[in-house]
Amino acid sequence: MPGYENDKEGILRRLRRIQGQVRGLERMVEQDAYRIDVLTQVTATAAALRSCALALLDDHVSRCVAEAIKKGGDEARVMVAEASQAIARLVRF
Repeated sequence: MPGYENDKEGILRRLRRIQGQVRGLERMVEQDAYRIDVLTQVTATAAALRSCALALLDDHVSRCVAEAIKKGGDEARVMVAEASQAIARLVRF
């Protein structure tokens, strides 16, 4: 079940873009940029991370959890519980 074949390149692109945003934040601080501008970019970076996390969660639920539910039994219960815990972590994020 593990794997990212549905959109591995898309996820990697998102993560590289986020890395670029973080490097940009670092430069802004090094250059003493106006704090409100830095905070604006922090917010944008956090939103990009949340979006990436949601894409990963969506893929996991639509592939792994759905497959486990089809099979039923303990595996389904474990996968649903795992997905619920991941959702709870994202809500706090």
